[in-house]
Amino acid sequence: MSQMSKIKEMKKTLLIAIVIIIFFISLILFPKKQEEAEEIKVIATLFPYYDMAKEIGGEKISVSLLLPPGAEVHSFEPKTSDFIKINNADIFIYTGDFMEPWAKRIMESISNKEIIVIRASDGIKLLEDEDEHEDKDDNKYDPHIWLDIENSKKIADEITKALIAVSPKNEMFFIERSNNYINKLQKLDNDFAKSLEKCKNGEIIYSGHYAFAYLAEKYNLKHSAILGISHDTEPTISSLLSVIEKIKNEGISHIFYEELSDPKIAKIIKEETKAEMLPLNPAENLSKEDFEKGVSFIKIMEENLENLKNGLRCK
Repeated sequence: MSQMSKIKEMKKTLLIAIVIIIFFISLILFPKKQEEAEEIKVIATLFPYYDMAKEIGGEKISVSLLLPPGAEVHSFEPKTSDFIKINNADIFIYTGDFMEPWAKRIMESISNKEIIVIRASDGIKLLEDEDEHEDKDDNKYDPHIWLDIENSKKIADEITKALIAVSPKNEMFFIERSNNYINKLQKLDNDFAKSLEKCKNGEIIYSGHYAFAYLAEKYNLKHSAILGISHDTEPTISSLLSVIEKIKNEGISHIFYEELSDPKIAKIIKEETKAEMLPLNPAENLSKEDFEKGVSFIKIMEENLENLKNGLRCK
């Protein structure tokens, strides 16, 4: 090798060494900036929490829905990949052991001690199944806490606090988006209160599972569900006959059914009573098609309100 070639080779080696040194110096001097530049990873078990986090976190976060769109939460079992995903997250949001009994197992198995866990039911008054269902002893509480808008506002606030804890530099960004979202929830609450204030029929007859206790209590409505909280239960002949007799005797014009489930029970009641059928979505999940369209929790609730106004014959 000539002297000139040796000099060129030395210069090339030196240049590579300088680049490597600069790279490592930048890692030492600016580790926090690189870390904070990454999106905050949020995992939510159910759609309402997913949608709230997305609305509040905006482009600063990457949020994933653990329950696949269209799937039933009560029969869902997390895969190994879900455990890994949660272990790598910054924030994990779930309702409580009475809704996601497998969440406790996940919390015990993950190694990430920095993760912020939001148990959405903490600090919220839980409502019991007031109907005489066979599964009542095993499934005591209605888990659909978000159907009371006041509860949704509390959950949104907890999500905001968690996002700020992970990324303090974006505090004002999260607070502004949170305030905007909570204002939308307040408008929704006002619309429900005004629209359901004067209804000819003040009782929600639901052919699905016990899910609307929070909404009914919030707006001074009655609520009857043919099935209990557990999705393993089937209607009894006596419960069906009781609902059919009630609809006939009280002149109830509509029966509501669970949007993501087979409305076979509602169809039987319709045949016997001539009552019309309307969907009512407990919003724990949504169809794959609606998820891909970007349908929001607020949109689902607005559609629920329209169906309630029609079905309860509100002025």
